[in-house]
Amino acid sequence: MEAAGWLAKCYQLATHGKPTGATLNAILRGNEAMQTLETEFPDKTPAQPGSGFAAPLREFNLLRWFSVISLLIIASVAGGLGYVSTRFVVRDSVERDAMLTAQFIQAMAQAEVRHSQLPPGTTMGELLDPRLDHQHLQVSPALAESTRVEFLDHVEHLPDTLLANVYARDRTIVWSTNPALAGKRIAADGELEHAFRSRKAVSASYHKAEEGREEQKFQRAPQYLFIENYVPLFDSQGEQVMAMVEIYKEPQDLIRRIQRGYVLIWASTLLGGALIYFGLFWIVRRAASMLRHQQDRLVASETYVALGEMSSAVAHSMRNPLANIRSSAELAQEIANPQAQQNIVDIISQVDRMSRWVRELLVSLRPTSDIAEAVDLVAAIDDTRQAFAQQIERNGVRFTFEGPQAQWVASQPLQLSQILNSLFSNAIEAMPSGGQLRAQVSVRDGQWVDLLLSDTGKGMTKQQERMVFKPFFTTKQGGLGVGLALAKRIMERFGGSVSLSSREEEGTRVSLTFNIAAGGEHGAQHPGSRG
Repeated sequence: MEAAGWLAKCYQLATHGKPTGATLNAILRGNEAMQTLETEFPDKTPAQPGSGFAAPLREFNLLRWFSVISLLIIASVAGGLGYVSTRFVVRDSVERDAMLTAQFIQAMAQAEVRHSQLPPGTTMGELLDPRLDHQHLQVSPALAESTRVEFLDHVEHLPDTLLANVYARDRTIVWSTNPALAGKRIAADGELEHAFRSRKAVSASYHKAEEGREEQKFQRAPQYLFIENYVPLFDSQGEQVMAMVEIYKEPQDLIRRIQRGYVLIWASTLLGGALIYFGLFWIVRRAASMLRHQQDRLVASETYVALGEMSSAVAHSMRNPLANIRSSAELAQEIANPQAQQNIVDIISQVDRMSRWVRELLVSLRPTSDIAEAVDLVAAIDDTRQAFAQQIERNGVRFTFEGPQAQWVASQPLQLSQILNSLFSNAIEAMPSGGQLRAQVSVRDGQWVDLLLSDTGKGMTKQQERMVFKPFFTTKQGGLGVGLALAKRIMERFGGSVSLSSREEEGTRVSLTFNIAAGGEHGAQHPGSRG
C-alpha cells in the first residue's frame, strides 16, 4: 500500500508541480518500503501454474551433466579398450607359443623319420597308431615301434607339459603320458573334431580344467590356467590328418608375461582414462565458469542499459518539479513564521536528498570507458579524507592510514573517487557514535595493490553480507543502494576485484585489489593533491 501511495504522490508531483510536506514524506516512505521488500524478498520466486506468467526455464548444469556422462563414456571406452587389448595380448601370446610347440613337434617327427631311415613318403603320422604296425608295406613293426617310441619320448619330455595325448583317426587315444587314458575313444569333443577337420598347423586355446572331460586327467593340477594345443600330423601329401598330438601346457614364463601384460594394460588404461577425464573436466569447468561469468555480465549489462534508459526518463521528468519545489520553499522561507521555518528546511533538505539520488543513479548507470589511467591511490585516499573531514570530526571518527607515500594503480580518477566516496560514506554512517576508520595500502607479488578499508561500526548480518553487491540493495535508511554495486562494476572493468566481510557489532572490512601501474604509464595522474 505504501508503494502504491508513493507512486501516486510521484505522479501528482510530476503533473501538478505543487508538492506538500505530505507528498515528500510519502515519497520517502515509498522508497523505504521498496527497500524493505527487496531486503525481505531478495530473490525472485518462480511463477506458479495458472498465474498468467511463463515458468522460468530450469538452469542447465553443464558441469554436473558433463561429469556424469563423460565419466560413463570414458569408463566404457577405457574398459572396452582394456578388454580388447588384454584379449589380443593373451591370444597372440598363446598362439605364438602354440606355433613354436607345433614347429618343434613337427621338426622332431621329421628328424626321427630321417634318423630311422624310413622309406621316402613315410610320415610320423602314419606310425603313431600301433594298431597299424602290421599294415605298413615297407616298414617293419619293430622299426615303426622304435621310431614311434623315440618320437613320443621327446613329446613326453617337453617343458611345462601337464599332459600329452596322441589321437588316431578314429579319435582313440593311442598314447598318453597318463597311462589310464590309453585306449579310450573321445567321441564328443568339439575342439578335437574342429582340429581334425580344419587341418590347421596348430589349434590353441587357454582355459581352466573341466572336471567332466575325460582327456583332461592331469597327473598334477595346474596352478593358474593351461594351454591346450592340437598339433596335426599329415600324410606325405599333406592333405589328410593321420594323427593328432594334444599337448596340455602350463608355461610359467608365458603366464608371468601375460599377468604383467594384464597389469600394464589395465594400469595404462585407467591412468589414461583418468587423465583424459580430469583434463576434459578441467577444461569444461573453466568453460562453465567463463560462460557463467559472461552470462552474469550480459545480464548485468542488459539490466544497466534498461535501468539507464528508465533512470534518464525519470530524472528528466523529476528535475524540473524538484527545482520548482526547492525554489518555492526558499521563497516561502523568507516570509514564513518561525514555526513554519523548520518544516521548510525539512522540505529543502529532502529535495536536495532526492536530487542527490537522481545524480547517483545517473552516474551509476552511465557507460564507463575501459581505458585505464595511472592514478595515485594514496593521493585519492587523502583527497577523499579531506572531503569527509567535517563528517569525520562531527561523528568522532579516528582515521589512520598505513602505506607508502604514493602508489600508482590502473583506474580512472573520477571512477576511483566515486568508489572511495561511497566506501568512506558507508563507513562514517556506520559509526554515528564514533569509532576508527583505517586504510591500509600494500603491494602484493609486485603486480597487485591491495587497499583494506575497515571500520568499527555496527556491521552486517550474514544475509546482508551476501546481498551487499546487488544493485539497489542497501542497509541504510533512505539509501539508494548503488554504491557497492557500482564499485564492484568499476573494479572488475579495470581488472581488479572487491570483497567485503562483516560481523555484527564488530565492523566491516572492504578489500580492493588493483592492477599496479607505473606513474604516467596509462595516462594522467590523479588530479587532486594532498594538502
